[in-house]
Amino acid sequence: MKANPLFIRSAGLAGVILALAMLSSCSTVRKSEGDDLASYKVSGSQTGKASHYSIRTNHGTRTASGRPLRDEDATAAHRRLPMGTKVLVRNIANGKTELVTITDRGPYVRGRILDVTVGVARRLGFVGQGVAPVELKVMEKKKS
Repeated sequence: MKANPLFIRSAGLAGVILALAMLSSCSTVRKSEGDDLASYKVSGSQTGKASHYSIRTNHGTRTASGRPLRDEDATAAHRRLPMGTKVLVRNIANGKTELVTITDRGPYVRGRILDVTVGVARRLGFVGQGVAPVELKVMEKKKS
């Protein structure tokens, strides 16, 4: 059976389009997640305990900011920091850090200062413990 040349060309074109779409989405993700720390300055800090939450424990997929909750996103909940604030979170126990964006309110457990997504907790190395001692550095964009 002979292959249809038009089908082969259109399948090849579809593959190229799919590859370009994947590349553009990857670059967008890297850009939004990969904030350059050199463009920020520390405007405050706080130490305390952080816990994690997820879609399952949040009983839904919406945050207080209206942004969808995604378990792997670099987002967090804080009681008072403005929505959209960038916070550098350092797990004091192991030194791992991650830059997160405040998109939700909480935590609502006494003695905790931050709730991060389960993905952030995994990357910071405390998903198994549930709670970790952390240092928060509130990051502010440097003026150009």
